[in-house]
Amino acid sequence: MLTDSPRAWCTRKATAPRLALPAGAWDTHAHVFGPFDQYPLAPDSRYQPPMAPREAYYSTLDTAGFAHGVLVHASANGFDNRGTLDAVRQHFPRARAIGVVAESSNDSELLSLDGAGVRGLRFTENGERIGAPKPSGTLGLDALQRMAPRLRHLGWHALVWAKCDYIVESMAWLGEIGVPLVLDHMGAFDVTRGVRDSAFQSLLRLLDTGSVWVKLVTTRVTSLRWNDGSDVRPFYDALLTRAPDRMLWGSDWPYIGMDKHLPDVGAQIDLFDKWTGDGALREKVFVSNPKALYGRA
Repeated sequence: MLTDSPRAWCTRKATAPRLALPAGAWDTHAHVFGPFDQYPLAPDSRYQPPMAPREAYYSTLDTAGFAHGVLVHASANGFDNRGTLDAVRQHFPRARAIGVVAESSNDSELLSLDGAGVRGLRFTENGERIGAPKPSGTLGLDALQRMAPRLRHLGWHALVWAKCDYIVESMAWLGEIGVPLVLDHMGAFDVTRGVRDSAFQSLLRLLDTGSVWVKLVTTRVTSLRWNDGSDVRPFYDALLTRAPDRMLWGSDWPYIGMDKHLPDVGAQIDLFDKWTGDGALREKVFVSNPKALYGRA
């Protein structure tokens, strides 16, 4: 069991970006963990997260200049969303949440989550095949098919963290469920296959439906160091060009499993600015796009 010892803390101190963020900026992807005696890990958690409590995250937002943050419930806590929800309640309306609940949750439970700042559910499909066994705290794409009417009723979106191949394999029904889709980690394409890969090209066509959003989070896609990411640049350019009004930015704080080379949020923003170089796009990605998706009070 992970303890609250000092060595377990997420210790990389954030810095501010070289160019101040525009007013109202959103970080759309982060997680909080601990204290573990209060928010224990699920017995079958597949990873050991760092100690990353809500106070540390909001301090990071302040340092980087973010007005808002979106906390994504992580599978390490199973279906126990308390840590994420408590972090959002303490800072609502500054923060919003993406939950992960048991499919058996009833409508009143989901409505209560909406009142607590939840604006969507996360669905994960990264195994050897679609439908492979998952730990507690994980909903697959099959669950999204069944739960879509309930998400529609609440005005929620589906955050999908799935291999690009699985997204493409599911395109026929994903485009018909009537729920906005937000693709985690840029759609989780295989960077080694190149930007002309058929799966990535199909992903670009999915954006043409007008209801698919993408989080420009490069850290888990690049095969290089996070502060380089040059192998991701062609994909990044293609996504941003295809649907600039539905691109989002997320830090991925506290960088689970990246202990050797922890990213710095300010430098991550600097990399975005180096690649983008457009004030209007910067305003869209950091402010107007996420406000449209998460801004409902």
